[in-house]
Amino acid sequence: MTRMELVRRYGLFTGGLFLEGLGIALAKESGLGVSPVSSIANVVSCEITRISLGTWLFIWNCLLLLMQLVILGRRFRPLQLLQLPLSVLFGCFTDIGLALAHRIPLGSYAGQSAMLLAGILFLALGIELTVIANVVLNSGEAFVKAVSDRTGFAFGNVKVATDISFVTVAVVLSLILFHGSIVGTREGTIISACLTGVAVRLWARLIERPVEAVFALRPIR
Repeated sequence: MTRMELVRRYGLFTGGLFLEGLGIALAKESGLGVSPVSSIANVVSCEITRISLGTWLFIWNCLLLLMQLVILGRRFRPLQLLQLPLSVLFGCFTDIGLALAHRIPLGSYAGQSAMLLAGILFLALGIELTVIANVVLNSGEAFVKAVSDRTGFAFGNVKVATDISFVTVAVVLSLILFHGSIVGTREGTIISACLTGVAVRLWARLIERPVEAVFALRPIR
């Protein structure tokens, strides 16, 4: 792989991260709940509001990276340490997205639902662009892959199990922090879990080949 192709791939990956951050921000501002992997950070951000959601997501991604190190041990690849600076970018992009999404009037549950669906579409598009870039996994997906590699269970099955675990922890945290109330995790979290994968596959069919052609990306062997 040439240096210029590597630059193009990381540029594409960064664009995907921005869209992911925007998608999370739209879901957050909808008030209906964010994606499962972001749900724990979202709940904590609802309680400790002086720290932004983007910062909490960075902290959460650092914890996911630490867990990867523990799970993989010597099998951990140093390249995955790039998750740290990329998590900083993701946190910043999420906070920028929140500033933009905050300006959008909602007015009704229909408006909230529309914003949630827009968030899911942007999140899925961002995920697909990072997949096409094929340079490094984000912390959430990398954690799932680490568990899958270590246990031998299929990636998809581990993804479902981790999503359920994250949402469960988020709900328990909410019950503790908000004295028996569920805050930050609603129907939108379940909808996001169900629709994001479908949306990613849709985007893959629509844009994978055109994006690869525009960015002149060759298959990585």
